[in-house]
Amino acid sequence: MKLLIFGLIFSTVMYLLNLYIIKRFINKLHIEEKYKRYFKIFLIVNFVGILGYLYGRYNPDIPNWLFLLLSLPIGIIFLTFSTAVIYDVLQLFLNKAPIEENRRAFLKKGLDYFSVATAVGLSGRAMYEATHIVIEQVEVKLKNLKQPYSIVQLSDVHIGGIIDQVSIKDMVEKTNALKPDLVVITGDLVDIALKYAIPALNELKGLKSKYGTYFIVGNHEYLHQIEDILVAVKSLGIRVLENENVYIGEQGKGFNLAGVYDHMGYRFEHHEPNLEKALLDCDKNSPTVLLAHQPLFIKEVKEGVDLVLSGHTHGGQLYPFKALVKIVQPYLAGLYQHNEQTQIYVNRGTGFWGPPMRLGSSSEITYMRIS
Repeated sequence: MKLLIFGLIFSTVMYLLNLYIIKRFINKLHIEEKYKRYFKIFLIVNFVGILGYLYGRYNPDIPNWLFLLLSLPIGIIFLTFSTAVIYDVLQLFLNKAPIEENRRAFLKKGLDYFSVATAVGLSGRAMYEATHIVIEQVEVKLKNLKQPYSIVQLSDVHIGGIIDQVSIKDMVEKTNALKPDLVVITGDLVDIALKYAIPALNELKGLKSKYGTYFIVGNHEYLHQIEDILVAVKSLGIRVLENENVYIGEQGKGFNLAGVYDHMGYRFEHHEPNLEKALLDCDKNSPTVLLAHQPLFIKEVKEGVDLVLSGHTHGGQLYPFKALVKIVQPYLAGLYQHNEQTQIYVNRGTGFWGPPMRLGSSSEITYMRIS
């Protein structure tokens, strides 16, 4: 029922965005009517593709190449909508500008061509950025850490649909090539019914590091039978941190690694995060690294944590989401000094949600050196 409600709401939003693009962008272009009709037909086909995506997202028996094609329309519609809003504003400015009519007409024609080219160019660039994972190298200084450690952070992989067994195998190879001391996966690993995710999950057995792999749940795990996912991840030899901590390295020379359930647990009223429990019996003479999926959880951190590793935001992934994420989350992407004691690093996401498109926010594997 929840998925049906989500589908209806999402479809309605997509329809309204399409309507805005047609009325405020396509209809105002200074081109022949037949070309306007072509654009409108494309938008209708694009909308049908969005409906197909919603079906394929939770019925993954369709071929992968078809799901890829059905995924693109969501990104295309958001980028075209963003372009249409800017076009609308610039049109208003040109209409009010105190310039000669022939010059106004020339500028409007130029704006038409520029806007269409921008929408097409941004879509192409966004597809490129999503499929090219960047190794983001970060140096972080932690007080009282006696020796350096290397951490690879994976986050928001979103197994399902396009992100399949082949994708995870490639991610594992890239991670192993970095030869980290430990690997952490900060939530939203599985985003599909577990039975479809098993082949991809099994590839994670290939992760290699000195101190092993650690996992915390993200908000999407709550949507797909979280208990079953936890059992499956543990069966891979991955340590799941459920409001608890472990000590990494030789006693006195290492650090505490703690992890909490996601903020979504408050809404579902189960698997709720408990920071006090997660930090219980931590070595007070060593620094503490906390895994918390959503950056907003840092509001609950008052003391006892030196570094928080989060994900969730995807770095905004696409416009207009980048602006919307900033409203909800205190940090978007990268390393921040939250207060005198605590730093936070937000991974942009190793995978993506929805369309295989990113803009100004490439997919990321974080290689972090703490010292």
